[in-house]
Amino acid sequence: MYLINLRYTGALAEIDDALDAHRAFLIRYFEAGVFVMAGPKVPREGGIIASGIERARLDEIIAEDPFAQQSLAHYDITEFKATRLAPGLNLPEPASSEG
Repeated sequence: MYLINLRYTGALAEIDDALDAHRAFLIRYFEAGVFVMAGPKVPREGGIIASGIERARLDEIIAEDPFAQQSLAHYDITEFKATRLAPGLNLPEPASSEG
């Protein structure tokens, strides 16, 4: 699992202009089962949790984000190995080492 913290490097007006394309990017990877959570942090910047993917492939996916393509955000990616969850939540499947 990966925690992806976005730190905006562009002006908020530029972020807002690219937001629809960024949201379409998020939807694509939610539907693919890669992203399991996303949303704004407070103060406003972004965050994504990704699971079931190898780091090299995640880097390729992040490069597709309109925010990345327009140099509007910097991405800090941290690998996180969840071992405990609140009752009722399930751990995502780990990434396969077979490609």
